[in-house]
Amino acid sequence: MAKEILTLGHSPDPDDAFMFYALAKHRIDTGDLDFEHILQDIETLNLRAMRKELDITAVSIHAYAYLQDAYVLLPHGASMGEGYGPMVVARDEMSIDDLRSRIIAVPGVMTSAFLELKLMMGNFKFTVLPFDRILQAVAEGLVDAGLIIHEGQLTFGKLGLHQIVNLGEWWRDRTGGLPLPLGGNAIRRSFGPEKIARVSGFLKDSIVYGLEHRREAVEHAMQYARDMTTDLADEFVGMYVNERTVDYGDEGREAVHRLLDEGFRAGIIPGPVNLEFSA
Repeated sequence: MAKEILTLGHSPDPDDAFMFYALAKHRIDTGDLDFEHILQDIETLNLRAMRKELDITAVSIHAYAYLQDAYVLLPHGASMGEGYGPMVVARDEMSIDDLRSRIIAVPGVMTSAFLELKLMMGNFKFTVLPFDRILQAVAEGLVDAGLIIHEGQLTFGKLGLHQIVNLGEWWRDRTGGLPLPLGGNAIRRSFGPEKIARVSGFLKDSIVYGLEHRREAVEHAMQYARDMTTDLADEFVGMYVNERTVDYGDEGREAVHRLLDEGFRAGIIPGPVNLEFSA
């Protein structure tokens, strides 16, 4: 019997690879469904979801504001920073006021990191680069500073760069301790409740499998670790794949609601977001 193939978009980075390891290597039984893994940077996935090209995909929480009519958030798959998260780094030490007059490379205007930096700084000068080119662009002096996501948060020091802003710390202080929403998984509304719940179960099982078989899942993730040691990759995975990834929880959902609401009230997001999670 031929299986139905669903497209599953996620970033080529260690935490997403870890999260979807069990699906990629068929470690769990998905019955008559199978998944075609589409590995692209998060901004590309955001834009593809806006064009309704993918069945299930990782998306920036910021981008969900523009996807809510076609997609619903799954209750698992969250990437959240617990007092850590995207950073702005530069070759030289500088103040926030200094940063306002510089050009910052960002990984995309639909990323959550971009929304959060806008909330923190207001308007600033920026240029868009793929997330995996930003560190080198800063180090080579092609831009004044860079907004870094993914594993760059652990590796920027190797290039002699300095942290100017830590958005996870900023958000924690601003909200009284809430986690910083970054990414989530979304699925087509058109699948309907029964199919969504079934697919959701498989994706949750994949996350749990990785956490319960950590060594083999980290080994799989190493192919996307970009010059990280296994220990560093394991540390990075632990930052973004954990109990909150299995389920947002009340605090995680509150954080997502607050971020999107603040984005709307600040005029960054054009309309209110009807935040909805599937079963």
